[in-house]
Amino acid sequence: MYSTQVSRRISAPRASIYSALLSADAIARWRVPVGMTSVVHEFDAREGGAFRVSLTYDFSDGVGKSGFSTDTYRGHFVRLVPDEQVVETLEFETGDESMRGIMTITTTLVDAGADTEVTMLHEGVPDAIPPADNEAGTRMALDNLATLTESP
Repeated sequence: MYSTQVSRRISAPRASIYSALLSADAIARWRVPVGMTSVVHEFDAREGGAFRVSLTYDFSDGVGKSGFSTDTYRGHFVRLVPDEQVVETLEFETGDESMRGIMTITTTLVDAGADTEVTMLHEGVPDAIPPADNEAGTRMALDNLATLTESP
């Protein structure tokens, strides 16, 4: 298991970004890599609250962690600090031992002038997931988060 960290400056206030971190509708729109769609099955945005999300490849040649073309994960919110930090744990629903294990994602929001620096730290990522893939997916998600929260 390993860790990755990706940051992105977003031209939006911390409060707007924090809201998007805790909204099922927003999660379905931003926390999905390019080439996939998302379904939020369960989402209880409070400390201890559970969530369950599926990401499905748009094309049938995608290989999923949970099924032929789907990645489904479940987890819960560990710590919520309004407008500052979200800590969550999650695990893929899979029979593949190489993809199992509890991951922790800590998303931190820091003022950066008129912008917000958003940092996502992934800890406990299974070795079977190439670090470059994890980082690329996180960058795509942060780009989506910026599109969702930045004023036009």
